[in-house]
Amino acid sequence: MGSGIALERSFPREDGLRLLGNAAVTALALAAVIVTFAPFSGAHINPLVTMAARFRGEVGPALALVFVLAQVVGAIAGTIVANLMFELPAVTASTTERSGGTLWLSEAVATFGLVLVVRSVGARGRPTETALAVAAYVGAAIVFSPSTCFANPAVTIARMLTDTFTGIAPSSVFPFLAAQLVGAFAAVALDQAATARPPAGVP
Repeated sequence: MGSGIALERSFPREDGLRLLGNAAVTALALAAVIVTFAPFSGAHINPLVTMAARFRGEVGPALALVFVLAQVVGAIAGTIVANLMFELPAVTASTTERSGGTLWLSEAVATFGLVLVVRSVGARGRPTETALAVAAYVGAAIVFSPSTCFANPAVTIARMLTDTFTGIAPSSVFPFLAAQLVGAFAAVALDQAATARPPAGVP
């Protein structure tokens, strides 16, 4: 949120520069956050990643619920703080409409890739490697996907509360969340198939 506001002010007419700058800053911050919090919570900062871990039995239902609530509350709090840091109202409903089949498809694809990267690389148990892979993917997906890779329900909900470069109008949120769920379920299904044990006697 903060980088979006700062870049919007610095480059008000340069959409490309704002997009690239936001991608770079988001990737760097994401890598730092994952490395920092992986030892404490597994760096659960995305409800879809938590849901995937719950599906695979890696997280209990109570803990998964706590994680998701913390993710949503944390995202909202972060948005409020970002607005206040740049002398904006704490909460302003976004007026940025993000709708249409291409954006929904884009969001499903971006989310599919993110969840698959987290599941595949995270299974190796190397937080630094995971942080680099996830950060690299998100930074790239912000640029290569027309939806700019929200790929996180908590962040999507929070971005309703800032009428800036990174915002999303409330009317656009539900389709984005639906697309994210589709992408996440597809990634979980592929991960399940890829890691399933072969029948006895099959090499």
